Amino acid sequence: MRDFYKAILLLIITTPIVLAQKLPKRKELLKAMTTANAYFMNKWPEVGKPIVGKDRTRPSNIWTRGVYYEGLMALYQLHPQKEYLEYALSWGEAHKWGLRNGITTRNGDDQCCGQTYIDLYLMDKKEERIRDIKACMDNMVNSPKEDDWWWVDALQMAMPVFAKLGVLYNDNRYYEKMYQMYMFTKTHHGDKGLYNPAEGLWWRDKDFDPPYKTPKGNNCYWSRGNGWVVAALVRVLDIMPKNAPHRDEYQKTYLEMMHALVPLQRSDGFWNVSLTDEDDFGGKELTGTALFVYGMAWGIRTGLLEKKIYLPIVAKATNAMLKDCVHPSGFLGWVQGTGKEPKDGQPLSYDKQPDYEDFGLGCFLLAGTEVAKL
Repeated sequence: MRDFYKAILLLIITTPIVLAQKLPKRKELLKAMTTANAYFMNKWPEVGKPIVGKDRTRPSNIWTRGVYYEGLMALYQLHPQKEYLEYALSWGEAHKWGLRNGITTRNGDDQCCGQTYIDLYLMDKKEERIRDIKACMDNMVNSPKEDDWWWVDALQMAMPVFAKLGVLYNDNRYYEKMYQMYMFTKTHHGDKGLYNPAEGLWWRDKDFDPPYKTPKGNNCYWSRGNGWVVAALVRVLDIMPKNAPHRDEYQKTYLEMMHALVPLQRSDGFWNVSLTDEDDFGGKELTGTALFVYGMAWGIRTGLLEKKIYLPIVAKATNAMLKDCVHPSGFLGWVQGTGKEPKDGQPLSYDKQPDYEDFGLGCFLLAGTEVAKL
């Protein structure tokens, strides 16, 4: 399999059409991000207002909004604007820095908000900002249970919280618990774990383990599900110190995924919703593509990925998102709504409104800010 990837990478290096595109100018990228963010902030002036979706109403400290604030905080670091910080602070205050289902929850979807809570605590160490998220994660650390992350999305929602607390308190217990839970997901959930090392990709959950196949008879790997894992690994590697326990495991899997994604990029720059089968609701999709761009751009910047191979891939995908997804108003098209597999939220289009648009923007901001750093 390693020789296969090497052959593919060599093909990319020697293919002029792939090398033709360059990164967008930083000014153009920043304009797209600020316009998209302004659209959202204007649409949601009440940060504590519940989100009414297609089948239920959820509080606005759920994972979809948590991912948005991850992106907003990244944008704030790149382009500090007072209104961005105030918007994030108002959100935390509106929820009294709490989690959906309280401090006893073990659900990563509830814990995602803690990533931003901790970031805001580090700017101004008011104890109420970190009290509930620390208590929640301490409950996890002090429990022998390690099978909570049965779907791969949870890795992105919760792993960075453990990593941030590990750094903040210089406490390896957070790293160890994160590793135990991560490895259970990787090697035990489903048949033999949700990660397939032979292909360098993850099944979203046990429902997609073989014998489940796509229409072409391929293993079914959901783009955004794999994107969540990429984001989890990138954020954890970016947060943890170089000598933190188990760092090598996360980096190894990250590199395997990066290599696996190279030959799966579409000719238009996007990745299909179903990564290995264009007939399984193939087509443009922003969230998975943005998360892969985020991961690759970070890898280029930190020296883990070879620039001459990955920069053209990142440039092609970033230009595709700017050209095909960003409306003049800031609305983002080609965003797959909530779900767990390629068919959910279909069909997609430039104008279609997803059931939740906050996390799509968060993915776009994470990608854009990382590309801007290049």
